[in-house]
Amino acid sequence: MPTAIAVTSADLVLPAPDRHTPGAAVLSPPGEADLETALAETTALLERHGHLVALVPPWLPPATVRRLHTVRAVLETDRIALLDVDLPPLGTAVLARQLRQLTVSDFSPGVLASAARLLSHYIYAGALLGSVAKLDRVPVGLKAHARSWSPSAQFAVLAHPQPHLARLGGSAAAAHSGVLPPGPAFATHLTFARGQLSSDWVAAELAPAWKVQGVMENPLPADSPRWWATPKLVEFAAAIPDVSVLYQLVASVRREQCRWCGFELIGDRCGFCAAPLAAPPPEVPAARSGTRTRSGS
Repeated sequence: MPTAIAVTSADLVLPAPDRHTPGAAVLSPPGEADLETALAETTALLERHGHLVALVPPWLPPATVRRLHTVRAVLETDRIALLDVDLPPLGTAVLARQLRQLTVSDFSPGVLASAARLLSHYIYAGALLGSVAKLDRVPVGLKAHARSWSPSAQFAVLAHPQPHLARLGGSAAAAHSGVLPPGPAFATHLTFARGQLSSDWVAAELAPAWKVQGVMENPLPADSPRWWATPKLVEFAAAIPDVSVLYQLVASVRREQCRWCGFELIGDRCGFCAAPLAAPPPEVPAARSGTRTRSGS
């Protein structure tokens, strides 16, 4: 069986793009299952799949993150990778889907885990927001804060890979290249999810401007309003949909062996033990203060 890709809530599991892509494992949070249940759940996944790769974004509740690390420590296994992923909720779900697509390839678990950092660079994640008054994920100027109090205000915000924020003033302004968030220079599909904001801007304006090859709507992840600091939003994420392109992207990177746990990896850090590829340089002893004196002087 392929390596299991795990997330911490069912709303981060997007529909499979084809019949070959497996689903994702949903790990029960502390509020839904005790530690004994979580240990049994994870043990069953390891027995079935051999290895487990779990996405751990920084917006997860601290109790959930502690539970993940506790389970790995109690099981004393090196077959669980806990990957720090700095993406908004919908972008995290898109990354999980890409990793699910790659699990049916011939990549080893170590390469698959370390590929998450590479693939995340090619995900364009943002949102159309009705207010940026409380947004702290991207820089927000004083004018944008002031304009957030307008009932009709809307803001185009790109959080990843480069922060971008602009106020939209209507369809003509929205179509202006200086207002739209800069899009990817490669073929993508656009996934979007509606919150409490009634707007077709993402599908009608952004998608054509970014020349995406397809558009799909999904339910909004439960953590998105908290991440974007407002329920008035339409979240979106553009990413490479073709598994053959994803495969070529990962396969083009030189593979190394982790000097600590022995897993294969790409990039500069192991996905399973988080050890850097290169050993840290040795410490240079500090020079002693004072003047050296000759004997007998």
